[in-house]
Amino acid sequence: MTVRRLSVIGTTGSIGTQARDVLRLHRGRFRVTGLAAGGNLAELAAQAVEFSVPAIGLALPPAGTAAEARAAIRSALASEAARQSLPDPVEVIEIGPEAPAAIAALPTDVVLNAVTGAAGLDGTLAALEAGTDVALANKESLIIGGDVVLGAAAASGAELIPVDSEHSAIAQALRAGRADEVAKLIVTASGGPFRGFTREQLETVTPEQALAHPTWDMGRVVTTNSAGLVNKGLEVIEAHLLFGIPYERIEVVVHPQSQVHSMVEFTDGSTIAQVSPPDMRLPIAYALGAGERISSGAPANDWTRASTWTFEPVDHEAFPALGLAVDAGRRGGTFPAVYNAANEVLVDAFHDRRIPFTGIADGIAAALAEHGRGHETDGDGFTAAEGAARSDVGRSDAATPLTREAVLAADERARVFASEWIARRTGEGAATA
Repeated sequence: MTVRRLSVIGTTGSIGTQARDVLRLHRGRFRVTGLAAGGNLAELAAQAVEFSVPAIGLALPPAGTAAEARAAIRSALASEAARQSLPDPVEVIEIGPEAPAAIAALPTDVVLNAVTGAAGLDGTLAALEAGTDVALANKESLIIGGDVVLGAAAASGAELIPVDSEHSAIAQALRAGRADEVAKLIVTASGGPFRGFTREQLETVTPEQALAHPTWDMGRVVTTNSAGLVNKGLEVIEAHLLFGIPYERIEVVVHPQSQVHSMVEFTDGSTIAQVSPPDMRLPIAYALGAGERISSGAPANDWTRASTWTFEPVDHEAFPALGLAVDAGRRGGTFPAVYNAANEVLVDAFHDRRIPFTGIADGIAAALAEHGRGHETDGDGFTAAEGAARSDVGRSDAATPLTREAVLAADERARVFASEWIARRTGEGAATA
C-alpha cells in the first residue's frame, strides 16, 4: 500500500474535524504533511501533535508581534505534546491571512480544502499551481474562481475532487455510463429547517431556527445557506463547472430525508442514485481514497427497517436565492463572485439580527443588479482596481479571460455594496467598508 501525503486547510472546522475522524481509521495509509486553520489554535495544535505534522499555518494568530504569535503557538504545541505524551513535530509555522495558501503550496499528494467561503480561493489556486490534487470541500473557490481555477488545474494536470455530498454522489453515479449518455443531473436538497414555509413566514424566522438543520451537522454559514437554498444555488454552479453539464440539464429537487445525495439520469431513461445516511465522513473518505473505497466510519443504510423517501419541487417564490445563483452562473465572469460575497456579508447581518432572513436573498438580488448596471455602463461605479483588473470579464461573452484580480475586485465591491445596502435598510447611516 502506497502512503498518500495529505494537507488539510480549514482543518478545525466541520469538514476538517470529520476528516480527522476518517484519518484515524487509516493511520498507515495517509501521512499528514500540513495543517492550516483560522484561529482555533488549541484544535490545530492537538491535530498537529496527534498526526505528527511538520508544517502548520494559522490565519488569525494570537495578538502581538509575529515573534510573540509564534511563541504563543510554540507554547500551545508544547502543552499539547505533553498532554498527549508525544513529541512536538512542527518544523514550519506560517501565520497571517496567507498561511493556508502557504501550507497548500507545500509538496504533498492531495490538499483537502475545507476553508469556508471565498477565503479558500488562494489555497485552491496554490495547490493546483503546485500540481497537487485538491479535494474540494470549499465549493466557493471554484464557483467564484471559475475558469481561473479550471485553468490552473488544466495547466498543472492536477485534479479537482469533489467533497460536497451532492457532487461526490454525482461523480460516483457518472461511473455508470459514458459522458454522451448523460441526460441530466439531479441535485437533491433537504429543504432545510424552513421547508414548506411561505415568504411571509420566513420574514420572522430567527438565527437559532436557521441553524436547526433537520439532517446535517454543518458550520454556521453553510447551515444558513442551506436554510435559504443559497447553498443549493452554489452547488448547481459547482456541478456545472465540475462536470461540464449545461445549466438547463441540471435540476434541483427537494428530498427531506437526505438519503439520496444526488442522481444522474441517462439517455435511456435510467437514473443512478448514490444513497447513504447523511454523514460527511463518507464523501470525505471517497475523495481521499483516490478512486478506492476506504472505510469512512459512517453507517450504512439499514434496509431491514421500513422507511419512506419523498421528493418535491422547489418553491422558488419562497426561496429565490436558488434562481439568482443559476442566473449568476449563466452570466459567468465575476457574477458568481458577487453572489457569494454579498451572501457572506448578508448572512453575518442576519445572525447579528440586523436584517430578516428574507433580506439575504433580497440583498443578493440587489448586489447582482448593481453589478449588472455597472457592466451596462462599461464599468462606471466600479472600483479602479476592478476596472483595471476585470477588463470587462464580468460579462459572459467577454473575450478577456477571467483573472484572480478581477474576481477579488468584484468580491470586494460586492461586500462594500452589501454593507451599504444593509445600512440603508436598517437606517444605520453610512457603512464602513
